[in-house]
Parts: sequence; C-alpha cells; structure tokens
Amino acid sequence: MTNESVNHAKSATVKIETKRKSARKAKGLCEKAIYAAFFLTGLTSALCVVLITVYLIASGTPAIREIGLTSFLFGKEWSPSSGEYGILPFILTSIYGTAGAVAIGVPVGFMCSLYLSKVAPHKIRTVIEGAVGLLSGIPSVVFGLIGMSVLVPAIRSFFGIPDGSGLFAAIIVLAVMILPSVIKVSLNALDAVPKEYEDASLALGATPIETYLRVSVPAARSGITASAVLGVGRAIGEATAVMMVSGNAANMPSIFQSVRFLTTAIASEMSYATGLGRQALFSIALILFIFIMIINATLNFFLGRSKK
Repeated sequence: MTNESVNHAKSATVKIETKRKSARKAKGLCEKAIYAAFFLTGLTSALCVVLITVYLIASGTPAIREIGLTSFLFGKEWSPSSGEYGILPFILTSIYGTAGAVAIGVPVGFMCSLYLSKVAPHKIRTVIEGAVGLLSGIPSVVFGLIGMSVLVPAIRSFFGIPDGSGLFAAIIVLAVMILPSVIKVSLNALDAVPKEYEDASLALGATPIETYLRVSVPAARSGITASAVLGVGRAIGEATAVMMVSGNAANMPSIFQSVRFLTTAIASEMSYATGLGRQALFSIALILFIFIMIINATLNFFLGRSKK
C-alpha cells in the first residue's frame, strides 16, 4: 500500500471520527435542552403552588386577624351586613356533605370496580368502563341542573317536605360525581394484583368470591384507600353542582335544610362582596386550601405505601 493510500485512509478515519464527535456533541446538547425543558416545567408547577399559597396567606390572614381566629372558625352566624363572620356552619356542612358522599360513593364505586376487574365479561367491562369515562367528562353544571330539576323535586315529593334543596340532595349529587374517580383508581389497583396470588388461593380451596375479598382486595388496599381520598378531594372542592341543589343558605347543617358549603360561600358572594366581607371570603379560601393540602398529603402517603 502506497503512502498516498495510507494518508487517504487516515484522513477518512479522522473525518468519520470528527463527524461522530459532532453527532455525540449535538445529541448531548439536545438531551441537555430536553432536561432543561423538563426542569422548567416542573419548576413552573411548583412555582404556581408557591404563588397560590403565598397569595392566599397574604389575602386571607388580614380578615382572620381582624375578626379573630376563634370567632371566625367557631362562629355560627354569617352575615357580612351585620358584621358577623362565623364559618362554622360552612365547615360542618362541608365535612358532613363530604363524609356522606364518601359513605355512599366509595362502597358503590369499590364494588363496581371489583365486579369489573374480577367478574365481568370483557364486553360488559368495556361498555361499563366507557360509561364511567363518559360520566367523568360530564360538566359539574350538568350534574347540578339534573339534580335541581329531577332530584330536588323527587326528594320533596318522597319525604313530604316544603323544599327538597338541602344537604341530602347535595350528598347524593356529590356521591355520583365521585364515582368515576373511585372506580378508575380502584380498578387499576385491583388489576395490578398479581394473578399468582389468586391462583394460589384457589388452589388451596378458596372460592372465587373468597379469593377476591380476602386476597385481591387486601393486596390492593393502598390503591383503594387512595381512591377514597381522591373522592374526598373531589367532593370537598365541588362548588357549582352543590350550589344548585343545596339551597345555599348559611344555616347549621341539617339533612333536609338548605345549607352552604365552603366552596359555595366563596362562589356565591365573591362577585359583589367588598371590604372585610371580601377579605373573609379569601380567608375561607385559605381554610379550604389547607383542607385540600391535608387531603393531598394523605393521598401521597397512601401512594407511597402502595409503591413499597
């Protein structure tokens, strides 16, 4: 081989190596840009939470300082025109309404998810899953409209009361609204249970129902609990549908009496409130935000347990 051929081969090798280095460098820069985009996206989400938290604290604490924390949280009268800013009726109504919705919606959603995951034929599961997905996409105002035009008159006629709007109607509507979240999360948790667990239980002589209830459900316990916590968050944060069926009156909670939730108190008065009354609404939003943060922390706890 002549020197010219050797030099040509070396030159070609150098060019190929240079191209490879350039390609690796470009690929590295591209990956760094993607990582930077991911970081900025995550940082933006975290920053939004921080800004909302700071804004609510800055806007909500002045009214609490002026009214007094005890009077604000435990006062039973809400009448801005009279200088009364007690939100205990709103807090108790939100707690009772959420608890009632969860007591109805979670068992129904859990049993539905257990049926879909372990018992239902494929075609039936496909149909019901599609219906659940459709239910999750219905706007809140539609739930409120149906509740106001169908459920409220039905309650009034069935129980023989002057007005069907109240806590009971709100509980029923909320129970229906949390069903998609409970069903989807519980279904995913049950589907994730290894089939070997169920096969071993059946091999030991257990019936299918015993296997589902004593093996599959305990194995999916963390996911099912997370679905209940999600249902709580969905129920406590709802405003539009609840406002349309609850009567929206600032009364202490009673099953057939018109009531007002924390969310509906903000939604119904924010458009015209001024002065201390408007600041008190921001204080209600701060209390509601604290409730939601506690629920999210509980959800993360159970999700962490399920991963372990």
